[in-house]
Amino acid sequence: MKKRPTSGGLVYSTNPNFSTASNPTTLPPGQQDLRIHLDRLGGNKTVTRIVGFTGKEADLEDLGRALKNKCGVGGNTKDGVILLQGDHRDKVLAFLTEKGYKAKKAGG
Repeated sequence: MKKRPTSGGLVYSTNPNFSTASNPTTLPPGQQDLRIHLDRLGGNKTVTRIVGFTGKEADLEDLGRALKNKCGVGGNTKDGVILLQGDHRDKVLAFLTEKGYKAKKAGG
């Protein structure tokens, strides 16, 4: 049995200014609260995961691109999460604090 996609529970609104399209504004770096995790994937691979970014997807991609260039590795950005191949927590933390972001290591 297939599930139908939902509209988020909203059926009708009488507010003329209401919009279901989400266009989040990007918070300035000082208000961002980022967490840097180290995850182990299958095949004994490690990735550095940065979560907590609040803002537009394009700004997230720009930050991810800058981090990949700084660390010299591959990775991706998706759904508010930046993934970098390998353990680069120290480099990422130094880069983010230099740029004015509130960041800290999280997890074990």
